[in-house]
Amino acid sequence: MSAAPLSQVTRGVALMILAIFLFTAMDATAKGLIERYPAPQVIWVRFAGQLLLVLLILRHQLGAVLRTRFPVLHFWRSASQFGATTFFFLSLPFIGLAEATAIADINPVLITLGAALFLGERLGPRRIAGVVVALIGALIVIRPGAGVFTWWAVLPLLCALSYATSALLTRKIGAQESVWASMVYAALFGTIVAGLALPFVWEPVATGDLWKFGLIACLGTGAQLCIIRSFSITEASVVAPFAYLGIVFATFWGAVLYDQWPDRWTVIGALVIVGAGLYVWHRENRAPRGTGEV
Repeated sequence: MSAAPLSQVTRGVALMILAIFLFTAMDATAKGLIERYPAPQVIWVRFAGQLLLVLLILRHQLGAVLRTRFPVLHFWRSASQFGATTFFFLSLPFIGLAEATAIADINPVLITLGAALFLGERLGPRRIAGVVVALIGALIVIRPGAGVFTWWAVLPLLCALSYATSALLTRKIGAQESVWASMVYAALFGTIVAGLALPFVWEPVATGDLWKFGLIACLGTGAQLCIIRSFSITEASVVAPFAYLGIVFATFWGAVLYDQWPDRWTVIGALVIVGAGLYVWHRENRAPRGTGEV
């Protein structure tokens, strides 16, 4: 007896969770490298590595993939993705990994509202409740007034805005074009723009750090592939709350790699975030399609 196929919502949620896990692993690796190398160099490797990997995968199909009906949307999507990565990486020397992630994780609110305003997606009371509760969980983690909000906190806020823009554009064009088109254009944009700074900032890479640079490229590529596919098959407002799991994953990486252990409030906030995401997923799988009841 064969197993029942996973619902489209479940696949989209699973891809989002995997993407966030890979993104936070990339950010954790980048934090260590940015302490020793200029941020533009690390950013360039992240995008140049993705470009190389994608070109290797598409070596016989590149011409077909590059033909697009949405050149302007691809440009702005690539620019917003580059902005999200750049703003977040630049914040890492000044803000803890979990704190920067928590601040950047206001993006589900922006995505959910943007999907309703610009993409015509439903914005029912349960979706709003899931996003708001998850945001409360994020506020429990970062505890405004506890020294997290400095001027450097503007960078992860800009990251959140850029990420939300990228997600909405991905949702708009994702179902109409190959996932690889977005992968190629984003990698090409990031490689060119970050590469402009390389002659002025390049530092020789120690042999022992080569694998870390390679890891950033692989993690970033895998995360992008998952997140583009997630937004392509599932409504943005459905999967957006699961991005709050980034706080949980970032806290884990901070503890394991940098000996930054979470306190009880971080644990409580993380549980609230997970609960909100599971609530949205549960309601999506129960609600009849097209009823607008979620």
